[in-house]
Amino acid sequence: MKKLHGAAGFAAMFLVIIALLITSFQIGIYGDPEYGFYKEEYEKYNVTDSLDMTIEDVMEVTEYMMDYLIGREEVLSIETNVDGETQDFFNEQDRLHMEDVKNLFLGGLKLRTVCLVLAVLLVLFLAATKADMRKQITRGYFLALGVFGVLIVVLLCSFAVDFTASFTLFHEIFFTNDLWLFDPATDYMIRMLPEGFFYDMVMRIGAWFVGGLVLLFAVMAGWRQRALWKFWERHKKNDRKSTDSQ
Repeated sequence: MKKLHGAAGFAAMFLVIIALLITSFQIGIYGDPEYGFYKEEYEKYNVTDSLDMTIEDVMEVTEYMMDYLIGREEVLSIETNVDGETQDFFNEQDRLHMEDVKNLFLGGLKLRTVCLVLAVLLVLFLAATKADMRKQITRGYFLALGVFGVLIVVLLCSFAVDFTASFTLFHEIFFTNDLWLFDPATDYMIRMLPEGFFYDMVMRIGAWFVGGLVLLFAVMAGWRQRALWKFWERHKKNDRKSTDSQ
């Protein structure tokens, strides 16, 4: 039963970390009031000059696109002044690719819910079978953190060595077509969202994820330390009782 408890504790915390990762994506992408991060990035990469647009028009397109990705808009289509003409900012390839991105993002949010539900069920199993909750959950988290730690190091090294190759590999894994390959000469969206933007976004999401892991580590370490302190206090009391009886 102890092995089963250990496996349940590890699985529960592994699922919690997956949920935290997905939440970090959501916060990184949507957690900035009025999309201030996006505006800073557009200014950083001279997006308005590349598109011949005002920053107000670019932000209007951005807000519409983000509403579409989270399901608040049905069709990715908005007319604006771009390249000196009033026209639809998005073309057919944009719409097809962003539909894939939308499905991936919303699917991730559903996966987070599934992970959290399963984690709760595993914790309830530990409680129902009278497992040492503090021991199994904290140990499970530290083990799961070790696994993710290795993955984080590998990803950071790959991004540092060649972000373009890593970014390409990501698209090849998660998309079954080549609609993500855009031509800056004809596709406005790739001019609005250059590679540098995605690098900065990955760093932003990574910062939220690592911060969440550190916070959870502090909570688990504090919980574990409290258990050790109580064990030590009980041990000292037993020693005093033993000495008094002698």
